[in-house]
Amino acid sequence: MDNRNGFLDSMNRRSFLGAAAALAATSGAASALAAAKPGDGFGGVRVGCITYSYRGEIEDARGTLEALLKAGLGETEMMDGPIRRFAGLPGDVNAVPADADREAILKKCAEMRKLYNDAGVNIHVHKIPFGKSDEAIDFNFEIARALGCKGITLERSEEAAKRLAPFADKHEIWLGFHNHTNNVPIIDRHDPILDFGEYIGLNLDVGHYFAGTGGKSPIPVLEKYHDRIVNLHLKDRTVDGGNLPWGQGKTPIKEVLRLMKQEKWTFPADIELEYPVPKGSTAVAEVVRCAEYCREALA
Repeated sequence: MDNRNGFLDSMNRRSFLGAAAALAATSGAASALAAAKPGDGFGGVRVGCITYSYRGEIEDARGTLEALLKAGLGETEMMDGPIRRFAGLPGDVNAVPADADREAILKKCAEMRKLYNDAGVNIHVHKIPFGKSDEAIDFNFEIARALGCKGITLERSEEAAKRLAPFADKHEIWLGFHNHTNNVPIIDRHDPILDFGEYIGLNLDVGHYFAGTGGKSPIPVLEKYHDRIVNLHLKDRTVDGGNLPWGQGKTPIKEVLRLMKQEKWTFPADIELEYPVPKGSTAVAEVVRCAEYCREALA
């Protein structure tokens, strides 16, 4: 995206770049980050971040945007917290606002989209839980459209896929089902979850896949289902251990990113910070380090 008015116009450009470079210097990457422009991607790969990465530190939309810009990221999977606070969403996912309130909420979601787009950041999916009624489900898809989302992510469930697929088809907005270690996508035969609807896809967590399959590469999953992948979650894990700082685990993050570049796949690859934040650091700084890891892999 080339339109960088709005939010960035309210910031001093020199101070923004200086702050970004200072943060990157903690990982030895000052020059690379200072030169980065949000929205450009890394070597043609749409690297982003799920805002769950900032949990416990940032919960509002503007603070989240600033954190993404510090990492030079132009893509995000938005958790419900910042959306609720900005747009005034009810806390109960089963609550469907009256028409006037509904219109006001959707207008605020469109404002949030513009705030991010003007800064060069695309909200490609959101992760707001679904309510039970048809009206609540429709409203969730309407929020996605107002935010400019291609899809909505949720935890892998065939029951949910069956229930929600007709709504996804109607709204033409994808559902990206996220895997953990115990429910990874099926690779040795067709994955039946994809048969429930045209807009049923995968939110492939490559770290959980690696750990849950005893160390198998997620690359065959990308090769088989790349046209049904909504977005990736990137994290570094070992088979027996938990999440580790990137480069200390065994998940083939660099190989995944390089394959995406080679094949020109356009689904986003989102950083998910799950390893413990080191003493003296912050989640914001650690996402910057993860972003630089991606940038170096794609250089």
